[in-house]
Amino acid sequence: MIHRIHELVWGPWLLVLFLGMGIIYTIKSGFFQIRGLSCWWKETIGSIREDEDGKSGEVTRFQTACTALAATIGTGNIVGVATALTAGGPGAIFWMWVSAAIGMMTGYAETMLGIRYRYKDRNGAWVCGPMVYLEKGMKMPVLGMVYSFLCIMVSLGMGSMVQSNSIAETLEYAFDINPVSVGILLTGVVFLVVLGGIGRIAFVSERLIPVSAGLYMIFSMVVIMSCWDSIPHIFRCIFEDAFRPVSVFSGAAGYGVSRSLQYGISRGVFSNEAGLGSLAVLHGAAEDTTPEQQGMWAMFEIFFDTILICTMTAFVILCMTDGNPAASGYDGAALTAYSFSRRLGGLGQYVVSGAMVIFAFATIIAWYYLGKQAAVYLAESLKKRRILYFLQRVLRGKVYTLLYLGAVFGGCIAKLETVWEFSDIWNGLMALPNILALIFLMKEVTYPR
Repeated sequence: MIHRIHELVWGPWLLVLFLGMGIIYTIKSGFFQIRGLSCWWKETIGSIREDEDGKSGEVTRFQTACTALAATIGTGNIVGVATALTAGGPGAIFWMWVSAAIGMMTGYAETMLGIRYRYKDRNGAWVCGPMVYLEKGMKMPVLGMVYSFLCIMVSLGMGSMVQSNSIAETLEYAFDINPVSVGILLTGVVFLVVLGGIGRIAFVSERLIPVSAGLYMIFSMVVIMSCWDSIPHIFRCIFEDAFRPVSVFSGAAGYGVSRSLQYGISRGVFSNEAGLGSLAVLHGAAEDTTPEQQGMWAMFEIFFDTILICTMTAFVILCMTDGNPAASGYDGAALTAYSFSRRLGGLGQYVVSGAMVIFAFATIIAWYYLGKQAAVYLAESLKKRRILYFLQRVLRGKVYTLLYLGAVFGGCIAKLETVWEFSDIWNGLMALPNILALIFLMKEVTYPR
């Protein structure tokens, strides 16, 4: 039953919604992701030095960007890309580029709306995300509550259990470490990080993501540059294969924009989460910013996650398999590890294993913040309506934190075939109220001049 529901939720219609929304916003913005390249690049990476001068204790724009990247850069950058290539051939990477370019404007729109409608709670913390603009923008607080509930479920499933399971399996395979030991250590480290709230999560993400992603890119470039003579052949394979029907389908779904609809979409994390609304939540803590500035940071994150990281993974695989990854006999993380190992030897396996562990850990701590924000919002909404008093206490208190940490540990020791699909169902459903809001609030989205 769960499998059938999963197939229904993640049918082609949802992919059409994701891509259709991105196309609409791309046209509405006048192709701002291309036309305004110098503008959004200057306002993001070009403003890092300026961003470092923020007040002590404040969450900066760069820190929120790193936190958002922590949530989006995950196993999908390794597993999802490999699966899309084996399913759809080299042409899949072309459609990943197209889908990423379109998704940049969806990410801009939802983040911009999130900052526009955010507010501070009684403790002085920002409350931001689709639940807020569903309530205040669309005047539909019930939909905001629905989104919050779905976000909580995704955080406990895809955000924690699935990621911790990937870490435990990777460490057991690469270093023969017992999953129970991994679970105890990982849960303890996650607890120490999330105990400090968004400030500590942002602090860890700011230091973890640039270094880990940078090292992964360096090793990827070593492999790619060692096959420099093959690059023209790889590009020819990509473009020749791109317009075959199977490549179109698998590539767009592999971006999932970001999980392949039939070929691994439920076995990886979105390459980026444009359309889910999570970017709007993660950017909500930034101080001294504007809706347009944070929207451009969201664009940069999608560009970095998919067009840079995913492309490098794809080129490593295509270079090492001579443009025919399906013939290697491997799939998923094994295919990526095989490709790195062909050029780097035993070091290649450690590169992939290390990347899997760090990316998954970063996703866990970022999704805690996402789920916590949704839990606090839902608790306040229930309190206003004076219903489900017990649930209010659970959501507002430390129970959510304990549930999350329990999910992290449980993911390390559980067999998660069913949990993968069940979590993915919540993930797909979470996108629906957000996409509805993006449709009805389209006129409120403005762009830098």
